[in-house]
Amino acid sequence: MSLSIHEVFELLRGLMPTAGLDAASKEAPPRAFPFKTNTHIHLPPNFSAFHDVSEAVEQAAAEGINVLGAGNYYDFDVYGEFGAACLSKGILPLFGLEVITLDADLERAGVKINDPGNPGKMYICGKGITRLDPLLPDASQTIDKIRQNDSDRMRRMIGLLSDIFTAAGVATPLDEEEIVDRVVGRTGAAPGTVTLQERHVAMAFQEALFACADGASRTAALKDLLGAEPSDSSDAVKVQNDIRTHLMKSGRPAFVAEKFVTFEEAFRLILQLGGIPCYPVLLDGAKPVCPFEDPVDKLIANVKSRGIHCVEFIPLRNDVAALERYVVAARKAGLVVTAGTEHNTLDMPPLTPLCRGGQAIPAAVEDILREGACIIAAHEVLTLSGRAGFVDENGSVYGGGQELIGRMARIGAAVVGRAARAGEPPVQGEI
Repeated sequence: MSLSIHEVFELLRGLMPTAGLDAASKEAPPRAFPFKTNTHIHLPPNFSAFHDVSEAVEQAAAEGINVLGAGNYYDFDVYGEFGAACLSKGILPLFGLEVITLDADLERAGVKINDPGNPGKMYICGKGITRLDPLLPDASQTIDKIRQNDSDRMRRMIGLLSDIFTAAGVATPLDEEEIVDRVVGRTGAAPGTVTLQERHVAMAFQEALFACADGASRTAALKDLLGAEPSDSSDAVKVQNDIRTHLMKSGRPAFVAEKFVTFEEAFRLILQLGGIPCYPVLLDGAKPVCPFEDPVDKLIANVKSRGIHCVEFIPLRNDVAALERYVVAARKAGLVVTAGTEHNTLDMPPLTPLCRGGQAIPAAVEDILREGACIIAAHEVLTLSGRAGFVDENGSVYGGGQELIGRMARIGAAVVGRAARAGEPPVQGEI
């Protein structure tokens, strides 16, 4: 089923509980409906474990996931297809984005936030975005600025890598256009929607190397290219990681410094898109835990001071005890908490969020994460219907504190339940 984002949004409006919001907000809380949620994956043309939208949604359906959120970088053309595919399977789609920002003060102070290698570098997400087509002029300008910065950087890095490979006797035909064409061929995306990422570039150069060398000759060529022993010259993903680590990272010969928007620009962009600003927590995905996030009380104070009322975890990075400690504390402090899997590498873990080592998330934590997904769902459908969501246009919560969280969660659970029970969204006016 191929639908525009406008058509998908119209279907989502039809999921508004027809008995009225007051009645929906008095229904049983989300924990009474043990559905499964994942609020953060990346879809092609972003670098993704999935070849296309269909593969992602089919896997989600097979795992019994009822809420699935995409958090792509800088282009939302795929969201119509994503939303339609989810709804056809009884899955409620959540729409989001991810932005990389730089806090110059924390950079100068050497404070690492949620990137373990780069002081001052902060990832921030937007949840439940609904103002996608057309974009507001300011939002469009910010996205164009981000995309242009990324495109310029990737073009320069591709040139440097090409020179390095040629000097090592591995001639490649690669330039920006060729690598974009490869992404298009692999994903079926329109060329104008592709913003190259480091992983796209590393994959293209790995493929070029594998095309012209194998066995001992590949190992020797790779050792010469990297200036180090390769991890495993027969493993494509490990070679891609080696290329990034030894050639593309800071201080390496193909590194080009990134140009970031400020936190304030990213925060404003998320609000202009109708979303909820959300801080993605790295936690013990970095060792030691980044100072911005350690201890949990400091993390809570830091995100609240920036006007953020939602945090997200990627539990596969985290030990069970650490995740439980942080999630419970964040929720007690009045923050909305969600979790996803990213799927932004070629690895293919389950779409059901699990902790490090495949350990199950404790039931009490699952309740909190499910509640968070329901709040995003409620915000999305409410704002699409012209009503107040979880935050206003300035990012402030619409009063009510813990009471509002409970009310929004129950509305979201009713929406998720309607989508799941129907398999396809009901028409407006249906009960």
